[in-house]
Amino acid sequence: MAFEDLLGDPVIQKYLHELVGPKGMPVAAAPPDGEVTDEELAEELDLELNDVRRALFILYENDLATYRRLRDEDSGWLTYLWTFEYDNIPENLETEMYRLHQALEDRREYEQNHEFYLCEICSIRFEFGEAMDFGFECPECGSPVESMDNSRLVHAMDNRLDALEDELNIDVQH
Repeated sequence: MAFEDLLGDPVIQKYLHELVGPKGMPVAAAPPDGEVTDEELAEELDLELNDVRRALFILYENDLATYRRLRDEDSGWLTYLWTFEYDNIPENLETEMYRLHQALEDRREYEQNHEFYLCEICSIRFEFGEAMDFGFECPECGSPVESMDNSRLVHAMDNRLDALEDELNIDVQH
């Protein structure tokens, strides 16, 4: 997939934004062809050098950029030449989706296997044991805590899990 195709995809835009944040997004969203130095990127994008370096390092950590070092014969200074490797983005996204699926399954199980109580005044939720320890009163405001039905939350998690399983071709029965 070409850079232009990848960068036009809103899911990929969001993924890159989540990785590098708003200050690093100009770096991630404008990958040059071939090698470039961090100084060149900072100048071209009118950004602080530290913000460019932070974004490049995050991209490197996520296998989306590589670098090679050159040592100046006279000064001994090292120059880092960066190359963007966005071919890994679809694979990274799939890995993230599997991670999300596992986290959602774990959370769903937790929600299903615990009884919760809610202080409607403070909007604080307690597990049964915590509610019992507080005498079924909110420790913040002293109001009674009420049994909470979280079936809508569990149902929403089921729907999200089904959608992820469809997309990832996971065959699981809940």
